[in-house]
Amino acid sequence: MHKFEVNDKLKPGLYCVSTPIGNLGDITLRALYVLKKSDIILCEDTRVSGKLLSKFNIKTKMISNHKFNEKKNLDNILKLLNQKKIISVISDAGTPVISDPGNILINECILNNINIYPIPGVSASTTAISISGFSDKYFFGGFLPEKKKDLNNLFDIITKLNFSFVFFISPKKLKKIINEIQKYFIDNDILIAREISKLHEEYIRIKVRNLSELEISQKGEMTVVISQNLKPQNRLQLLDESVKKKLINF
Repeated sequence: MHKFEVNDKLKPGLYCVSTPIGNLGDITLRALYVLKKSDIILCEDTRVSGKLLSKFNIKTKMISNHKFNEKKNLDNILKLLNQKKIISVISDAGTPVISDPGNILINECILNNINIYPIPGVSASTTAISISGFSDKYFFGGFLPEKKKDLNNLFDIITKLNFSFVFFISPKKLKKIINEIQKYFIDNDILIAREISKLHEEYIRIKVRNLSELEISQKGEMTVVISQNLKPQNRLQLLDESVKKKLINF
């Protein structure tokens, strides 16, 4: 196992660096080191990332890199990477690229044989799953589709899986799709994690059938986990398989 040393020399390439989702104390020592040693840091929003870098006295040059300009930035970034520069990409919070910009750059680096290194850290989805009490086999939906047709198609797929279901949503949007959630997950439990690791963090556990009665702050960001969906026919199938195993072992 590699032991991290403060004087570890970084190899040229692209570094996907995870940053805190709220509490700045969740930043890792390795993440700080990589950010300090980078030639450039690609930020989703330089104003947000600037607060993090200022807190830890990191002077590395930032370049704005979001969904509206990532294609425009691509050629220049690839040119720098081919010059053996060390470039980090971060999002406003959490693990970059996951429901955030960066995937276009990642794929171009793969095509051009440019080294890509992940710097692990905080992820809202795994953080919420870890305290849910639900199955650790989960389907990550990211931000849900805007169109009701696409949303229903997604929910229909999820109900055929015995996985927990994790997604990101604002409190206002959650209120708008309660009927759809209840239509597909009425017998499930749900965990609503709001403002994870921040000052006003809140964790609400409730039955999906009671979701309409829930009063929740309309401020902040939410990670929602719906429990695995064991429909009656699935339970019967599991019981049938269990009986078969007992007969075989008899």
